[in-house]
Amino acid sequence: MKTLHLNADELDLNFDQCLKLANQAADHLLVKQGGAMLLSFWDNDRGLESPHGVSECHFQCPIPGWQDYASNRGGALMVNFGLGRFVFCYRPIDV
Repeated sequence: MKTLHLNADELDLNFDQCLKLANQAADHLLVKQGGAMLLSFWDNDRGLESPHGVSECHFQCPIPGWQDYASNRGGALMVNFGLGRFVFCYRPIDV
Protein backbone atom coordinates (compact mmCIF):
# COMPACT_ATOMS: atom_id res chain seq x y z
CA MET A 1 0.00 0.00 0.00
CA LYS A 2 1.39 3.41 -0.97
CA THR A 3 1.49 6.08 1.72
CA LEU A 4 0.96 9.81 1.42
CA HIS A 5 2.52 11.54 4.44
CA LEU A 6 1.06 14.95 5.29
CA ASN A 7 2.41 17.20 8.01
CA ALA A 8 -0.34 19.69 8.81
CA ASP A 9 0.50 20.21 12.49
CA GLU A 10 0.86 23.98 12.04
CA LEU A 11 -2.71 24.14 10.75
CA ASP A 12 -4.08 22.52 13.94
CA LEU A 13 -6.56 20.38 11.98
CA ASN A 14 -8.95 18.11 13.84
CA PHE A 15 -10.02 14.59 12.81
CA ASP A 16 -12.95 15.73 10.64
CA GLN A 17 -10.84 18.30 8.81
CA CYS A 18 -8.09 15.74 8.16
CA LEU A 19 -10.67 13.21 6.96
CA LYS A 20 -12.07 15.73 4.48
CA LEU A 21 -8.59 16.53 3.19
CA ALA A 22 -7.65 12.84 3.02
CA ASN A 23 -10.84 12.04 1.05
CA GLN A 24 -10.02 14.76 -1.48
CA ALA A 25 -6.39 13.62 -1.82
CA ALA A 26 -7.40 9.97 -2.21
CA ASP A 27 -10.05 10.78 -4.83
CA HIS A 28 -7.47 12.80 -6.75
CA LEU A 29 -4.76 10.14 -6.57
CA LEU A 30 -7.11 7.26 -7.43
CA VAL A 31 -9.16 9.10 -10.06
CA LYS A 32 -8.03 6.73 -12.84
CA GLN A 33 -9.54 3.85 -10.86
CA GLY A 34 -12.89 5.57 -10.36
CA GLY A 35 -12.03 7.42 -7.14
CA ALA A 36 -11.48 6.22 -3.61
CA MET A 37 -13.44 4.37 -0.95
CA LEU A 38 -12.43 4.68 2.71
CA LEU A 39 -11.78 1.24 4.19
CA SER A 40 -10.37 1.97 7.63
CA PHE A 41 -8.88 4.65 9.84
CA TRP A 42 -6.90 5.26 13.01
CA ASP A 43 -7.50 8.27 15.30
CA ASN A 44 -4.57 8.37 17.71
CA ASP A 45 -5.97 11.36 19.63
CA ARG A 46 -8.99 9.35 20.78
CA GLY A 47 -7.57 5.84 20.43
CA LEU A 48 -10.29 4.95 17.91
CA GLU A 49 -10.06 2.62 14.96
CA SER A 50 -12.47 1.67 12.27
CA PRO A 51 -13.66 -0.95 11.80
CA HIS A 52 -14.01 -1.18 15.57
CA GLY A 53 -12.19 -4.08 17.19
CA VAL A 54 -9.99 -5.15 14.28
CA SER A 55 -6.84 -4.77 16.39
CA GLU A 56 -8.07 -7.18 19.08
CA CYS A 57 -6.63 -10.10 17.11
CA HIS A 58 -3.40 -8.21 16.40
CA PHE A 59 -2.04 -8.00 19.93
CA GLN A 60 1.78 -7.79 19.67
CA CYS A 61 1.67 -7.85 15.86
CA PRO A 62 3.82 -5.41 13.87
CA ILE A 63 0.87 -4.36 11.66
CA PRO A 64 -2.16 -2.73 13.32
CA GLY A 65 -5.52 -4.38 12.69
CA TRP A 66 -7.02 -1.42 10.83
CA GLN A 67 -4.08 -1.44 8.40
CA ASP A 68 -4.22 -5.22 7.91
CA TYR A 69 -7.99 -4.97 7.34
CA ALA A 70 -7.46 -2.45 4.52
CA SER A 71 -4.55 -4.37 3.00
CA ASN A 72 -6.65 -7.53 2.76
CA ARG A 73 -9.54 -5.68 1.10
CA GLY A 74 -7.76 -4.01 -1.79
CA GLY A 75 -6.25 -1.08 0.09
CA ALA A 76 -3.98 0.88 -2.23
CA LEU A 77 -3.43 4.21 -0.46
CA MET A 78 -2.80 5.26 3.12
CA VAL A 79 -3.02 8.97 3.99
CA ASN A 80 -1.02 9.59 7.15
CA PHE A 81 -1.26 12.89 9.04
CA GLY A 82 1.33 13.89 11.63
CA LEU A 83 3.30 10.65 11.78
CA GLY A 84 0.33 8.52 12.72
CA ARG A 85 -1.93 11.01 14.47
CA PHE A 86 -4.71 10.34 11.93
CA VAL A 87 -4.38 7.61 9.29
CA PHE A 88 -6.91 6.79 6.57
CA CYS A 89 -6.76 3.76 4.23
CA TYR A 90 -8.44 3.71 0.83
CA ARG A 91 -9.06 1.35 -2.06
CA PRO A 92 -9.93 2.29 -5.63
CA ILE A 93 -13.63 2.09 -6.43
CA ASP A 94 -12.97 0.23 -9.71
CA VAL A 95 -10.80 -2.71 -8.75
